[in-house]
Amino acid sequence: MRFGILSTANIGQKAVIPGIRTAGHEVTAIASRSGERAEAVAADLDIERAYGSYDALLADEAIDAVYVPLPNAHHDEWARRAADAGLDVLCEKPLAVDAEEARALGDYCDDAGVTLMEAFMYRYHPKTERAAEIVAEELGPVRGAFATFQFPLRGRPDDIRLDPDLAGGSLMDVGCYAVSVLRTLLDEPERVSARTLDTRDCGVDTHLAGTFEYDGATAQLSCSFDTQAEQRYRVEAENGWLEVDGAFNPADAGEPQSITYRVDGREVTETFEPVDQYAEQVRHFADCVAHDRRPRTDADEAVANMAVIDALYESADTGEPVDLQATQ
Repeated sequence: MRFGILSTANIGQKAVIPGIRTAGHEVTAIASRSGERAEAVAADLDIERAYGSYDALLADEAIDAVYVPLPNAHHDEWARRAADAGLDVLCEKPLAVDAEEARALGDYCDDAGVTLMEAFMYRYHPKTERAAEIVAEELGPVRGAFATFQFPLRGRPDDIRLDPDLAGGSLMDVGCYAVSVLRTLLDEPERVSARTLDTRDCGVDTHLAGTFEYDGATAQLSCSFDTQAEQRYRVEAENGWLEVDGAFNPADAGEPQSITYRVDGREVTETFEPVDQYAEQVRHFADCVAHDRRPRTDADEAVANMAVIDALYESADTGEPVDLQATQ
């Protein structure tokens, strides 16, 4: 598969472009709003063609699919334009600014006959798949869980993640992972509540703490631009627990990763050899395109994740819990 990259964003340069190549596919072209910038990155990463506009890249007939790492508020527009060009779309998370937009985008791509996949790369790491298996088959009844993704975003007041017009905020940037993993492990919450802080007076949440309510269980999540780096989740059950550190995008991804759990008094640590989860994500995407299958993180999954995010924001705005059934 031949990919075009819509943007010179760091996530593409440092993670997804190497992942595409590791997965055995090609990066044929890259585009930026600045032709000079596109040419510099193309030269640095040995990419054949560079374009000074996204439209020019979409018109390149040598491209089969695009990867979209643009700011959150621009995902919908450029995924639609790619679909109009007949290109399959791997789009950074979150897929859209809210559940309604995600649903409409999914329908649009379905009507265009192209594959649309949200780039939640951690879902394709074997440790995530194994953790979900343990929770589903060995732990129970689950009574509680916790998930967090946070890091200090300092010294960059103009960062796009602090811009409300670009759908920034800690929940949209990293908290979406915590929402996703809790839903993956515990299913859809019945009710959520949240509180936020905007410590920069920038118009987005720089810190959020939330609660999920289930029948017989509760879960907490946190995300932040204000605290030290941490990525982990833990599940508590009557017969044991499971914990994963470095849960989503660990700094030491080149080292073996592990999960630890205790079931009926037996404690186990399972270790996984280094895996390029970005490459695994691309392999899944390409396989779905080749066999006309829905991706694991398709638009329907994005809609469900965004519905919870929408409800967390609604709760933070109103100061009241939000029943998820009422929002669906």
